[in-house]
Amino acid sequence: MKKWFLDSRDTFLSNGLRVISIKRDTQIFSVHGGINIGSLYEKDSEKGICHFIEHMLFKGTESKSNEELNNELELLGGEYNAYTDYSCTVYSISALSEELPKGLELLSDMIINSNFDSNEFERERGVILAELRTNKDDVEDYSFNKTYETAFNKSPLKYDVGGTEKHVESFSKEYLVSFYKKHYIPNNSCITIVSNYEHDDIIKLVKKYFSNWKKGELELRNAPTEDNIPGKFVSYKSDIEQSTLIYLYTLHNISREEELPLKILSLRLGESSNSILFRELREKRGLAYDVYTNMDLTKNVKTFVIYTAISDENLDETTEVIDKCIEDIKNRNIIFDKNTVELMKKVHKTAVASIMEDSTDLCNYVMHQALEDEPINEFINDMEELENLTEEHVYNVAKKVLNNSTVHILKSDEEDDEEEEE
Repeated sequence: MKKWFLDSRDTFLSNGLRVISIKRDTQIFSVHGGINIGSLYEKDSEKGICHFIEHMLFKGTESKSNEELNNELELLGGEYNAYTDYSCTVYSISALSEELPKGLELLSDMIINSNFDSNEFERERGVILAELRTNKDDVEDYSFNKTYETAFNKSPLKYDVGGTEKHVESFSKEYLVSFYKKHYIPNNSCITIVSNYEHDDIIKLVKKYFSNWKKGELELRNAPTEDNIPGKFVSYKSDIEQSTLIYLYTLHNISREEELPLKILSLRLGESSNSILFRELREKRGLAYDVYTNMDLTKNVKTFVIYTAISDENLDETTEVIDKCIEDIKNRNIIFDKNTVELMKKVHKTAVASIMEDSTDLCNYVMHQALEDEPINEFINDMEELENLTEEHVYNVAKKVLNNSTVHILKSDEEDDEEEEE
C-alpha cells in the first residue's frame, strides 16, 4: 500500500485566523472557509440562524450586489457552494489553479463584507421557508427528523439544521447581523486550501485578502450531549408509499481507539452491497430496496443509525431480521474472521485513498479536523492502525455500542398525523 503523506503547513495569522495549506500535484484548487458555529450551538430562540446566515452571504457585499457577486463566482468556471451542519458553517470554491487569487478575493468579500440587504433578506426568508417545506416532502429526510425529535429531550439534535418555520419567520435582520458579527470573526474560523501553490505563496495570498478581518471577542458556547431515549416509536405521514425504519444509537461512551473498529463494523453491517443487512434484507428475502448504516463521529453528535424503507406488511419481519443480525454479531454468531476483517480494511483504505485523490474532499476533511482540533492527518494514521485491528476489536465495540436503540417507524396513515409510542 502506498505510504500517504500530506505536504501541509499550518499557520495562524496575527488576527487569529488559522490557515492550512496542502500542496499537491493538481490543476484544481479547492478552498474551504469554515466558521466554528453550527446548529449545535444555537440557543432555543436561534434554531436555524446559522443556516439563514449561510444563505445571506451569497446575497451581496458592501461592494457587490447579489447579481454581481454570483456572476463573478460563476466566471471562475468551477464550483462554489456552502453548507451548515451541526458543528460549523462552511463556504467552498473549487476551480482551475490560476483562479485561486480571484477565488480568495471573492470568498473573503463574502465572509467579511456581507451587507444583509433588507430586500434580499426578506426574499431569502421565503426561499428558506420553501426549503423547509420541501424537506417535509422528502420521506427519508422527514423520517430522520422525526427520529431525532423522538430520540432526544434536550439535545439540539432534536431540531433540523435549518430550524423550524416558526424560528425562520421570527428572525429580524438586525438579529442576524448581530449574530453574524459575533461569530464571524477570524479567531473563530479556519481557511483550508489544497492547490499546487507553494506554501509561502498561499500565506501571502490569504494575508492579502483576510488580514483586514478584525479579531473579535470569542464567545464560547457549549453543546449539551444526551443519550438517545430507548424504545420503539411510531409516527404517521399521509400519502407515502412505504414505511421507513430507523435504529438510532448514541456513541458518547466510546473512546478514540474504539472509533476505528466501529467504522469497520459499520462497513460490514450496512455500508456496501455485500453488507450483512443488504444481503439479509434485500438479496435473501426481498424485503427492502435500500438499507444502510451511517455514523457521525462529530464532537457532541456521536450517532450511529441503521435505515431502511419497506412495505407495511414487511415491518415486523424486517425488524426481526435487524434485531437478529445485531444480536448475532454481539454473540459472535456472525463471524468476523480474518478474511472478513481484511476485506473491510481494504474497503476503508479505498475510501481514504479516494479522499486523498480528490482536492475538494481532502480540503473538506482537513477543514473539519481543524475546526474540531483533531490531527489533520488522522485518517492516514488510521490506515497504519488498521494493521493491528482484529475481529476481537470489532466484536467488543459492537457489544458496547449496539444497545438501547431508539427504533422509529414512519407509517402511512390518512387520518392520524400524531406520534404515538408503542
